[in-house]
Amino acid sequence: MKNKSLISITDYSKAEYLRLIEIAEEFEQNPKQQLLEGVVIASLFFEPSTRTRLSFESAINRLGGKIVGFTDAASSSVKKGESLKDTILTVSNYSDLIVMRHPLEGSSRFASEIAPVPVVNAGDGANQHPTQCMLDLYSIKKTQNTLDNLNVALVGDLKYGRTVHSLMMAMSNFNATFNFISPDELSMPDTYKNYLDDQGIPYYEHDNLEEAIPHADIIYMTRVQRERFSDPIEYEKVKNSYVLRNSMLDQTKDNMRILHPLPRVNEIHEDVDSNPKAYYFQQALNGVYMRQAIISSILGLK
Repeated sequence: MKNKSLISITDYSKAEYLRLIEIAEEFEQNPKQQLLEGVVIASLFFEPSTRTRLSFESAINRLGGKIVGFTDAASSSVKKGESLKDTILTVSNYSDLIVMRHPLEGSSRFASEIAPVPVVNAGDGANQHPTQCMLDLYSIKKTQNTLDNLNVALVGDLKYGRTVHSLMMAMSNFNATFNFISPDELSMPDTYKNYLDDQGIPYYEHDNLEEAIPHADIIYMTRVQRERFSDPIEYEKVKNSYVLRNSMLDQTKDNMRILHPLPRVNEIHEDVDSNPKAYYFQQALNGVYMRQAIISSILGLK
């Protein structure tokens, strides 16, 4: 993985997923390792983010590295009209690795093709979010003791949800069975369903959440993303399509765990938080260990 950009979850193999999970386990046991002494990492967030950005910054700081960059495109030369190409080529002079979030699909791939340093995609539009996917895999492995033969329920915005797209692609390597629960307006795109069809991987589509979750090992809830809708009226129609409540969990499997990439709005009621099956806050912590693993691997330090 040395010097290898991470743009899509499909850039890495199943063996590389498993190797990163092993490294993340090492960091969980010993998170403060000064591997990045003298290393500068650029953090370019053209789109607002709290959890992903802070998780990367926490990982870099715990590894002893330095961070340069910006948290809002409005505070960078982009506001003056600078192109993405010029920003990437300039910032590459100042850093050993670039972490980038951008609202446009394909922007991270473009950056990786022109940058002389590795690029890590921290989310590009509705396309991919590979580091979130890797921490999701790590969370699933921790809670289920395996990644193989699991029943995974993906709930909510499956049309624009880059996290569910990445997770579906990754879990397809582990003989998963998928249940897609969404309103018609936000159903899983045909591109991803065609991929599963081609691989012979089973999936089922539902509009009733309670009917779909009793057999799930993982329930992956997602937020309906207001920022992806050009018409506010369309957002209002679907924003509260599914709300997971504690009373709905009685008939679920003992090993089942609830994941969410966060932030949540209304899709998980707060009465779920105290249920032992709620795992989304631990999942966020796992992101630090996994991002330590990804950065140190790309830089050839692990």
